[in-house]
Amino acid sequence: MPQHSTIPLMRAWNSWSNRPAEMVFLPLGVRITPILYSTRSKSTSAIEPRRDSVRLGRHTIDGSLIELETDHSGTTVAFSTTKTDPFAVRGSWDGKVSAEWGLRFWVTLAISSDGSELAVHDAGRNVTLLKIGTRFVAVATSEAPVHVTGHETIDALCADFEENGYFYTATRKNEAPVIALRFNLEMMRKGAYAAGVADSAELAISKAQACLAAGAPAEIADVQAGVFEGALDAIRDVVAWNTIWDETNARPYTAVTRIWNLGKFAVWYNDQIFAALLAGVFDADLARENMATAVAGATPQGNIACIVTSNDAWVDRTQLPFGALVVWQLYQRTGERSMIQASYDALVRNRRWWQENRDPDGLGLLSCGTSDVGEGLYKGTAFAARNETGMDNSATHDEAVYDPVTRTLSTFDLGLNCAAALDAEMLSKMAAVLGKPEDAREFAALAERSRMLISETLWDESRGIFANRQRRGGFVRSLSPTSFYPLLCGAATPVQAARLLEHLSDESTFGGDYVLPNATRDDPAFADNVYWRGRIWPNVNYMVWLGLRRYGFVAEASKLAGQSYDLFMKSWREDRIASENYNAVTGEAMDQGDTDPFYIWAAMLPLMAAGEIVEFDPWTGWTVRNTGQDIVLGPMVSPSGTLHLAVEAGILALTLNRRTALRTDLRTTLSRITIAEGRIACTVAPTAEDGYIELPDLDIRSVVAVRLDGENVGFVASQQGIRLMIAESARDRQLDVYFSPREPLPTQGSA
Repeated sequence: MPQHSTIPLMRAWNSWSNRPAEMVFLPLGVRITPILYSTRSKSTSAIEPRRDSVRLGRHTIDGSLIELETDHSGTTVAFSTTKTDPFAVRGSWDGKVSAEWGLRFWVTLAISSDGSELAVHDAGRNVTLLKIGTRFVAVATSEAPVHVTGHETIDALCADFEENGYFYTATRKNEAPVIALRFNLEMMRKGAYAAGVADSAELAISKAQACLAAGAPAEIADVQAGVFEGALDAIRDVVAWNTIWDETNARPYTAVTRIWNLGKFAVWYNDQIFAALLAGVFDADLARENMATAVAGATPQGNIACIVTSNDAWVDRTQLPFGALVVWQLYQRTGERSMIQASYDALVRNRRWWQENRDPDGLGLLSCGTSDVGEGLYKGTAFAARNETGMDNSATHDEAVYDPVTRTLSTFDLGLNCAAALDAEMLSKMAAVLGKPEDAREFAALAERSRMLISETLWDESRGIFANRQRRGGFVRSLSPTSFYPLLCGAATPVQAARLLEHLSDESTFGGDYVLPNATRDDPAFADNVYWRGRIWPNVNYMVWLGLRRYGFVAEASKLAGQSYDLFMKSWREDRIASENYNAVTGEAMDQGDTDPFYIWAAMLPLMAAGEIVEFDPWTGWTVRNTGQDIVLGPMVSPSGTLHLAVEAGILALTLNRRTALRTDLRTTLSRITIAEGRIACTVAPTAEDGYIELPDLDIRSVVAVRLDGENVGFVASQQGIRLMIAESARDRQLDVYFSPREPLPTQGSA
């Protein structure tokens, strides 16, 4: 029967299940599942990363290109799927390495549906057909299979292979809930199939055969080449591979990883919002879906649950309140007010809950805790309270004592208080957009008070750094990169900020080739190299980078972005590992067992690198940077449409919806970019040389005024647009171009 017809069309065929080589047409629940069988080991593989060796390759968000390789019993097979039509998909396989005679290694395409409708194989036409509701799905292959068998389930197909081997023919059928098209690597070392969906059997067959005959499409271009090459490509692939279908809740979402076995679904609050942030680079719909999944954990008490899985729900605790930051960034990137509107109420309730439940002394600073609600694992323990920071075994918690009366830890947590201050600041911005002035004032005041308390109470003058502190005592000894979070929320004074930079580069604490360690290198906990005791965490690096940008520490932010990119690429380029965390001495990803090799927030490392070129942050808005180095970047989402950026021979060209909107030879950063009907504006950072800004898509006849820092400046016609000269300057300048909206094109027959 039909399944999920509301999924966006171009994502309907995709790798939705925990079997990454399996293509699923989600609206009908149709599956095409490759099954491998090795006679050598008498075993099958459904190509599942939790059990099998799988190297995940390129993967577009919409599934228009999916590539992977798998190793089964020493034989390596590569799979690829492509599509140019929402209702047609083409797949292929290629036996790369053989560990046994190809006649004895089988590649089988299992065709089935979630409703167990009968699949029928027509040997004469070499087509398998399924009817689901009023729709038909046809699967055609480039060569006829060696033979065709029928089974009740995929598991029964695997059992048939493992019990009876590849010579067995008693299960031959042309009609069954699972039709297995069997090929071997001796006769069909390479092969292809195509599937078509239509409203009649003949149309579906024609669509499948035409898709198969068309062959593989032309090679897709890299999303980022030149400076920080592959950064955007990596973000795309990590997001796309981890985006799966949650059958329990009937929703698509980007999981923390498709590899961990955490039940039928698993949602950590922070991990999910970061998935939304990363998805938003390419797909606003997927970003919305991930934010909806994150705030679905909102509880009647007000907090958003720390984690909700098919097995457990930690409603007694939450995680650091970074939700409003991510939503504001998504709003900046997309320009869509609905991004704010959809999550605002849940985020407001969550922020107020913090003040009401985690400030036991009423001082205005927060401590982590675990409320007396729910039945979550570890509820009412110090460990549960530490979960609220996400840094579960961090040495910064070693001196914290759990108080069963207040149900909180004895310390003010620095990272928590900085996140809460930032959350209030972002909620104030969101409230202003939504026309809620009272909320805007409330949260602006809360943010200001929090910043003041952080600056005055959590600054350790003797060490010249911010740190966790006992509510009724001194500072804790151990530090983490959250010591830099006061930059993120704006709490650090200029003097404090300058001191922080000294620690950032100190190789006895946070500096070094691989950064940022989540225990200082001189802390005994650093040597543990277990989870938050010494290892590098991508989400933390990202927050520190964002804080450096907020304070205008451009060189330091760029250095951190570059080091983070290099760290990520060390494991990604050859091994396609996107690690949950990394060794801070060697940069290795998988040197110990407490890490996942394909974790969603690993992509926050290349996100920083891409953000050095194009970024949307809460303080400087939409920014683009021209370093003079060649680069090609895009497509990506922007508030003015699909964005591409290129720099060639020192000239930057910004393209929106395939039209060049801006061109410049200035080696500088343009920030607070606005491209709207009647106005184009930006802030031009200091420039060492004279140069130009060209607006090629702007008719000179429509220009009303061009002003630099409020003063009229001259301009000339250039390539169907205008060009204005910008003199060198040591300070920021505001550029505003005003023009009349375009006249509508004449309709046919008008004068």
